[in-house]
Formats: sequence, structure tokens, C-alpha cells
Amino acid sequence: MTPVSVVGLDAAGAPAHPALAPVLAAAGLVVGAARHLAAVPVPAGAQTVTLGPLAPAVRRLADAVAAGVPAVVLASGDPGLFGIVRRLRAAGLPLRVVPAVSSVAAAFARAGVPWDGAAVVTAHGRDLRPALNACRALPLVAVLTAPGAGAAEVGAGLVGWSRRLLVAEHLGTDAERIREVTPAQAAAAAWADPHVLLSLADAETVPDAETASDAAPDPVTAAGMRADNQPAAAPPGGWALPETRYVHRDSMITKSEVRALVIARLRPRLGRLVWDVGAGSGSVGIECALLGAAVLAVEQDPAAGAAIRANAAAHAVHVRLVTGRAPQALAGLPEPDAVFVGGGGADTLAAVVARQPERVVLTLAALDRVAPAVGLLRAAGYTVEGSQLSAARLADLPGGSIRLAATNPVVVLTGERP
Repeated sequence: MTPVSVVGLDAAGAPAHPALAPVLAAAGLVVGAARHLAAVPVPAGAQTVTLGPLAPAVRRLADAVAAGVPAVVLASGDPGLFGIVRRLRAAGLPLRVVPAVSSVAAAFARAGVPWDGAAVVTAHGRDLRPALNACRALPLVAVLTAPGAGAAEVGAGLVGWSRRLLVAEHLGTDAERIREVTPAQAAAAAWADPHVLLSLADAETVPDAETASDAAPDPVTAAGMRADNQPAAAPPGGWALPETRYVHRDSMITKSEVRALVIARLRPRLGRLVWDVGAGSGSVGIECALLGAAVLAVEQDPAAGAAIRANAAAHAVHVRLVTGRAPQALAGLPEPDAVFVGGGGADTLAAVVARQPERVVLTLAALDRVAPAVGLLRAAGYTVEGSQLSAARLADLPGGSIRLAATNPVVVLTGERP
């Protein structure tokens, strides 16, 4: 099948990509917005479809592919960034994509702001609230806007938050304009569509590196940019999920109350590798993966390994499974940033700390194992803290009464390298 050529037209106003001319000359069907069709030399014999609703255009493209008619789709900037590529792929069309500079990249370039750690969200054709909340939560956000969901609406929602807004209008045209405004100013102004909004945390709200507390260093620089390349977002379904959300046997699963603290201590995020040793059902590792971490689960029981695979698939995350007995199975594994030890004895913990991860978290039900574990961690140079967790859950009684059913107490130890 001849693929559909999806060609981006540069938001920064540069000439079209050289690949456009030959595919356009051979095209029997050209699809694009009116402004895009007017901007290129459409061959005299080619049929055109002006984009409005996408469904009719997708049907015409599918017919062209089936008939072997070369087709071209014109799009703005990078059509793979919140663009038409997603819809065409969903329709099963074969594609060849030639991107141009996206409007987001052009806006950051015009503003002279680095954006490798920025979050990019869209309010086009969807609820504004997620994009607005991203601007409230994160220090550097680009928002693709739409009529009724643009700088005025975002600005109104950011009043009370210390933010600078950069609004890029008419990118790549003679009317191009970049304005820096406060949220209140953005809310009171009229803006040309389409435009791109950049939301930046005020430098005044960011602690200075020399005056900040001696706790963990703040990852946000004075420019409002995260220095650790972390756009970061929590999973929409949450974490510390009920045990019923996992396949497990004989209650071999870290209870949700304990899991909440364990995950907080592991600090999973994008760019970190977490080992889940003695993984059981895989619940701890899976929830670390939901928070963006790479996860490697070590489990000796093949049946438990099958449950880990099933649970990871059910939660749509990738967890690498190593089937084997710790500590032997740990040899040759890539170096972890944090390790959860949910099973194994002192030899397993010793093998873990020998790799010197930043953080080691373990759960212990037997009190006689606590002191040796603390001693082993301290001897390896870790600062250790610990808590005993005792939870009591609501349970129904006959006649409509309610009681509290105690779960087994668990000690959670955390070792951290200074």
C-alpha cells in the first residue's frame, strides 16, 4: 500500500520541507485546512478536501489508499504532537510523516526558554481543567489552546498562582507577536486564535539554592524550569490500590496501607530504576511503574511470576521480570536507584546494600529480624529510619453494625545513603 504522506508546515515560518514538492506533485488527493491548501501549489488534477470534521477526510484518505491514489495531508508544525497522526493511525492508515517545527518548539524558541523538562498539554477539543491544573502544579507548561480554552481562560484560572504567562500569537506570520503577561492581564485581554501559551513559575517562588533548607534540593531552577527533566504526573487511578486490584495467592501481597508508605519512601519517578525483590504479586513495583519509574521485579516462584505479568498487563505498565532466587538472581542486574526488599533473608539484604542504591526499603513481620537489618544497613553506611504500621479496617457485622478488623503489624525500614 502507498502510505499517506503527512507533511507539517513550519510554525516558525520557514520554507516547506524539500520532501513536500515531489509528493505534492504526484498527489491525487490533498487534505488540509483552508490556510494550508492556500499556502502550497496543489496540482491542477488533484482533488482536495478542506478539513473540518475529520471523519469525512479519513474516509476519503482510506478510499485513496485502497485505490492506490497518492495522498498528502497538510498539517501544522509537527503533526505527531497532539496532531492528526494519532487519528490517522487509529484508522489503520499507512503513514509517512515529515514533521516541521511545532508551534510549541517555535514558541519556546521565540521566548528564548529551554523546554526539555516542560510538560506539553492541550486544551483543544477537550476539558480545559487538566491543562489548567498542570499550569497550577508544574513550573513550566506549554498549552495548545482553542477558542474558549485559551490564554484568557487559563489566565483567569491562574489568578492567585504566582505565574508568568507568555502568549505566542500568529507564529510564523508577519503578525507574529509574543507577549508576557500576568494571569490577570491574560484574563482581561482578547487573543488571536490559534495561539500557544507558556506558563512559567515566578522566580520569586523558587528557593535559592544557597538559602534553601538542607533537605532534598529543590529540583526547580530560578528560571522556573525543572533541572531534573521531570514533567511528572501521578497516575490517574492513584496508587496504594486495594489488594483486590491484583492477582495474588495466600494473601502474599503488600497491604495497601503499607504499600503507601513503601512507595513514598522509594520515591519512584521518571528516570529512576527500582528493584522489587521478592516481588510476590508485583504490587509495589507496578505502582512504582505507574509513577514513571523503570521497574525490575525479582521473584523465585514461577506461579508468582505469572501473577506479576498478569498484574502488570492489567495496569498497562511494563515490569521486567527476573525469575530466580535472591541473592543469586541479583548478579549482573543493572544498578538500581532504589530497592524494595519484600522477601529474602539477611543475605539478600546484604547483596542489595553491596550495590549501594540511594535508598533501600524493606518490610518485616518478624521483630527478631529488625535489629539485624538495621545493623546491616548502618554498617553499609546508610541512615536508617523505621516505623511499625498497624492498620484496622472497617468490617461489617450482622445486623448492620461495623467493627474494626486488625491487619498484621509490619515494620517498614528505610535506609538512605547520605
